[in-house]
Amino acid sequence: MTTWKIFNGNGTIKKDWELPDPPSWRRFGYQVEDRGAKFIAQGDEIELVNAALYLRRPLLVTGRPGTGKTSLAYAVARELGLGEVLVWPIATRSTLQEGLYRYDAIGRLRDSQQPSPSNSPKEDSGQSRKSTPEDIGKYIRLGPLGTAMLSSPKPRALLIDEIDKSDIDLPNDLLNIFEEGEFDIPELVRIKEEQAEVEVQTYYRRDGEQTYKIPGGLVQATTFPFVIMTSNGEREFPPAFLRRCLRLDMKEPNEEFLKKIVKKHLVDKKGELPQEIEDLIQEFLKRRDKQQKNLATDQLLNAIYLVTQERAPTEKDLKKLRDRLFQSLSES
Repeated sequence: MTTWKIFNGNGTIKKDWELPDPPSWRRFGYQVEDRGAKFIAQGDEIELVNAALYLRRPLLVTGRPGTGKTSLAYAVARELGLGEVLVWPIATRSTLQEGLYRYDAIGRLRDSQQPSPSNSPKEDSGQSRKSTPEDIGKYIRLGPLGTAMLSSPKPRALLIDEIDKSDIDLPNDLLNIFEEGEFDIPELVRIKEEQAEVEVQTYYRRDGEQTYKIPGGLVQATTFPFVIMTSNGEREFPPAFLRRCLRLDMKEPNEEFLKKIVKKHLVDKKGELPQEIEDLIQEFLKRRDKQQKNLATDQLLNAIYLVTQERAPTEKDLKKLRDRLFQSLSES
């Protein structure tokens, strides 16, 4: 019998081994191609997404890890043709400035001190290349929030991920941007008399505009972006911030919905699930609901992926693995 183990830990060198295809959600490029297509929306999610679009309000999405908070943004962007999702992952040191734009002053200074390319080594008298106002756009890159505020006939999709990790001031700092729909770039405002329009880099990496011309250093949105801000519920937000958001609490999927997710990601069948998969689903539900373990849906998908491979773990190995794969996220 062929073992499922590739690494045996006995020091014997293997040369003729290969891996099976990865799980769909663990392929490079999954965020772009499949994440939105695999997501299954439920009633409250559909209602509140539509309300956010109509009311031009950010959607604050809370829920445990693995409930699909970030996938919702990709699903909306895919279905409505909003293009690439602009992702701003939040950390404790994230600032509004970081989300709006970055100016590489050091890079511009360094380049300005390089010898002019028109001078040959013999002719070069040590003169540095003088920078001009036209150069500055090469050293400014809009952040995800700044790019989302660019003028557009359709809303741009912005995902502010894990905003509950932010500094205490960031949620309130966002209020003015969301209310006014504009911000200026001081480095460009200072030279607007010399150069009325400057082409800068955007945050798009794939299918959006790579550069954008900003007049007078002022970025003005014509359409409020579709904004999803995710939170794991680790902190409370100020009332002024919450008043300007619509709030969606994503629930953990029940048994019926779990089966739909499994079929969408792994089985792709309309009929009954194999018994081994049914058993894993029941074990997952028992631990999550009856034993009150903090489990995420992708932990179940990981276990099912392993048992559906041609070289699947033995029953003995699976029993040991299951405890690890279904380990509570609250346990160290």
